[in-house]
Amino acid sequence: MAKIETPRPVRGTQDMLGGTSEAFQERFAHVVATFDRVRKLYGFQRVEVPVFESTAVFARSLGESTDVVSKEMYTFEDRGGDSITLRPEFTAGISRAYITEGWQQYAPLKVATHGPLFRYERPQKGRFRQFHQLDAEIIGAGEPGADVELLVLADQLLRELGVSEGVTLNLNTLGDGPSRDAWRAALIAHFEAHRDQLSEESLDRLQRNPLRILDSKDPRDRPVADSAPDIDAYLTDEARTFFEKVTAGLDAAGVAWERNARLVRGLDYYRHTAFEFITDRLGAQGTVVGGGRYDGLIENLGGPSTPAVGWAAGIERLAMLIDMPVIERPTVAVIPMGEAAETRATGIIADLRRAGVACDMGYRGNMKKRMQRANASGAAWAVILGDDELARGEAAIRNLGTGEQEAVSLDALIGKLTAL
Repeated sequence: MAKIETPRPVRGTQDMLGGTSEAFQERFAHVVATFDRVRKLYGFQRVEVPVFESTAVFARSLGESTDVVSKEMYTFEDRGGDSITLRPEFTAGISRAYITEGWQQYAPLKVATHGPLFRYERPQKGRFRQFHQLDAEIIGAGEPGADVELLVLADQLLRELGVSEGVTLNLNTLGDGPSRDAWRAALIAHFEAHRDQLSEESLDRLQRNPLRILDSKDPRDRPVADSAPDIDAYLTDEARTFFEKVTAGLDAAGVAWERNARLVRGLDYYRHTAFEFITDRLGAQGTVVGGGRYDGLIENLGGPSTPAVGWAAGIERLAMLIDMPVIERPTVAVIPMGEAAETRATGIIADLRRAGVACDMGYRGNMKKRMQRANASGAAWAVILGDDELARGEAAIRNLGTGEQEAVSLDALIGKLTAL
């Protein structure tokens, strides 16, 4: 009979098993747990949106001409003939839900989520085709205080994960609509005057997304990009005041920041604050949290004019930066010997878990092997139960650290272990 060939995992995906260093599931879970704890301190509700959406949700929100839409999305036609896309990011789906589910009634709405996203790109360090992000958004608040709150939330998350060392908050303003339009016109004029010095990619961006030339990684573009005008000369008084309030709020909250006048967001619906928390510990791909204000997005999706600001953070990248958290071990290992003891032990272990005591029980092996596994598990106590103990109505509790052992009646066993 021919050997059945097992399908391989798809490139750019990963399988994770708790406790194995290769998959860093423990660190991954620690990032998510810390995020859930911190976002509750700030009053952000957990929200869930579908893993797939109508392709139009992402095409309209990310822009038909962006690399994500044109090259990286997993898009397919379903059985009903509709064009469907696996989500490449969270903001578009949350914005769609805000419109279609009537969430406007809750504005200003503070929401957070985390989960898998999908992009077809070259797998590299900390980047996969199925990857995972944390996401936090404030929708329906046009005040600079919302930007400040999100930035302070991100800063506290990084501090509590223990990765704030070597991370810098880069901050810029994209101005309001009139500021951005005036700056865009000035950039186009500047780049047109130096067309012969630009890369092919930047020449393509010149017509559809000129702001993106500013953060080009192509060395041919750097002299022209570096000599381009900053937005400061084109800011309206209102836009300047908005940015000043954001920076004053960060200063008041004790969050350090650096101005980066070349930090941009190419799509027209972005306004005012743009930011990235950048680490020096991941090589060229150094952004661990990124976001900004997107006051025009919900209108782009057919909703009412709605201010909004948000950020996303890669869970895999954060997991690569943190130290290995303490792995939770069972407190008690139950070791039954004999069928009657196993039946009674099943009830004991169920009662212990219901009482909040983490415990485990081996399914096979002699006494010596079961004790070896109990010691290897990291448990503090072992409950030993055999025919002799059952006949006396008791169990032996052994301290696996000292080796000391005492007999305890079965009626008092749960109370004793819970107290320990």
